[in-house]
Amino acid sequence: MVSIEELRDFVVEAKSKTYVGNGTMLPACRPGSNDIGHERGAWRYLDSYFGGTDFAGQETVWHDGKPRWAMNYFGRIVRPDLIDAQRTGIIIKAALQAMYREKGHFLGGMAYQHAYGCYIDSSSGETEHFSGRETIFVDGEEAYELNYRGGLIVP
Repeated sequence: MVSIEELRDFVVEAKSKTYVGNGTMLPACRPGSNDIGHERGAWRYLDSYFGGTDFAGQETVWHDGKPRWAMNYFGRIVRPDLIDAQRTGIIIKAALQAMYREKGHFLGGMAYQHAYGCYIDSSSGETEHFSGRETIFVDGEEAYELNYRGGLIVP
């Protein structure tokens, strides 16, 4: 049996080494998808998404070949006059690196001030079942939003 702590630690590790860590993209597992993954021992992680400035995706974790956890998300730039995709990515990567390093977790409850804007991640729940919202404010205006939810996969 896998503990919640082991799962959470692997999710943080995988997220740190894929999108946030500029990991290597994998061949698309679905037509038009952008896929990035991480493996360690019996663990496997895949983040598969579609789009660019407006995007949707799903992260999945397998242990011993069985799906154990997933999170889906949809994000978009609300105010392209205030922020572009490149600056959004820079802010998100810096904020998530800080979250993983400082909290050792992947769920919100933090604000991060960057030269390009203020990142805020708020969530409810824990690894087992959660939902949350990620936003970036530029000059006090919401310029980017992302909603996410996920949790354990129980057969």
